Amino acid sequence: MDEQVQRLVDKAWDQFQKIPEDHRFLIAIGGIPGSGKTTLSQMVTQALNARHAILHPEVPKAVPVAAFVPMDGYHLTRAQLSALPDPANAHARRGAEFTFDGAAFLTLVQALRAPLTPATAPILVPSFDHAVKDPKADDIAILPEHRIVVFEGNYVCLDKEPWRAAAALMDQRWFVDVGFGVARERLVRRHVRAGIAGDAEEAGRRADENDLVNGREIVEGRVDVHEVVVSREDEGWRHE
Repeated sequence: MDEQVQRLVDKAWDQFQKIPEDHRFLIAIGGIPGSGKTTLSQMVTQALNARHAILHPEVPKAVPVAAFVPMDGYHLTRAQLSALPDPANAHARRGAEFTFDGAAFLTLVQALRAPLTPATAPILVPSFDHAVKDPKADDIAILPEHRIVVFEGNYVCLDKEPWRAAAALMDQRWFVDVGFGVARERLVRRHVRAGIAGDAEEAGRRADENDLVNGREIVEGRVDVHEVVVSREDEGWRHE
């Protein structure tokens, strides 16, 4: 594991040990599109679950301690974008802050801040279905056993309501730092691979006209964070 990632896992685990057993430990990992925040979030979640499994062999392996929740499920649907005052711009700018349901994301974080009790029920949250290009409701279950929740997304560390209020409820806020040139190269490859763009030229235009425009807002409007994580271009952490 990358030394930087190992340090973050150690830090998160140590702090998790200090919280009451009826509380959850919430981590927000933000960054610009193409920064590698999704990969980092998944690595951290997997490492925390692996550590918990080793230290607590009495707990069934089917019950991990950490859950991973991407912010993508809080995209507005295409129907909702079409209902906005400027639907053409809304569709073209999908991925911008105003094309997400920030209020619903804040409601989720507030719900996860409630103390755990024997009556605590699973919380179902949306994922994003890339095949239909819309959120998929109630697709991710956050169980009472999930005492660590790792969030990732463009706006989880944005200094603008309601994202600011959600960020303030996190135990840890980490931000993935990456050069815009590196992010652009990753985005071009991703857009072509996912069929979002037909070729590298079209993918580059999308990156320049939307993703990196959003990226400037994300960087310039960041709340205070506990960690700035340098994104590395290597085999272990290459793509978001």
